[in-house]
Amino acid sequence: MDDLRVGTVIRLVRQRRGWRQRDLAERSGVSQTVISRMERGHLGPQMVDDIRSVAAALDIRVDLVPRWRAGDLDRLLNRGHSALHESVARMFRDELPAWVLAPEVSFAIYGERGVIDILAWHPGRRALLVIELKTDLADMNELVGTFDRKRRLARQIGLERGWDPVTVSAWLIVVGSRTSRRRVAAHAAMLRGALPDDSRAIRRWLRDPVRPVAGLSFWTDGLGETRRPTSQPIRRVRAVAQGASERASGPRATAQRPNR
Repeated sequence: MDDLRVGTVIRLVRQRRGWRQRDLAERSGVSQTVISRMERGHLGPQMVDDIRSVAAALDIRVDLVPRWRAGDLDRLLNRGHSALHESVARMFRDELPAWVLAPEVSFAIYGERGVIDILAWHPGRRALLVIELKTDLADMNELVGTFDRKRRLARQIGLERGWDPVTVSAWLIVVGSRTSRRRVAAHAAMLRGALPDDSRAIRRWLRDPVRPVAGLSFWTDGLGETRRPTSQPIRRVRAVAQGASERASGPRATAQRPNR
């Protein structure tokens, strides 16, 4: 986010509306002093919530764009997304072999373009599932709107692949970080309305997809909440000196320290 540019935009839009700084302060709930600093490009000392409040009062959308080591941040984010994609695909392969997965399905329908992270097809039930993978949550309204658009277009996308679905379902999978959980909790009512089914309901449905569902699940440490880790506990084995096993084999054997 360019501080000076943001400040200039706030000032120009305020003046275009014919507002004084005092008018903007009343509508945004942010003090006039803070607004004055913002318009001069001094955003450093301000809270992000104050910046968003002022921008919202002016119908301005402000996006924070983090940058790190040139393109390294994009590669880091893509690596996290790829790891999540691989974990979900592995779960389907190991536990739900009846499903057919199509990764990174792009579409262009009536001017609407996008990519579905995973499009899953259950031939037996003719059930189509749109899976959206998120390593981070930013704009919840945009997320829900975009996801709903993909679900709405999924039937036609499936038909282009020879899949004629009876039902179309949606599953949002979010990496279960504390930040993501807080954001989901803060928008619980909206998300519950759009994605009412929980992880357990999705898990049962995946086994026998007889009706359409729409749900959200957290994915933690590479394993979904609906999965159990398959790794076995590590057993520690103490090395036994040669001949000790023979001495300890009798019914009245006692522990002996090996001679050094």
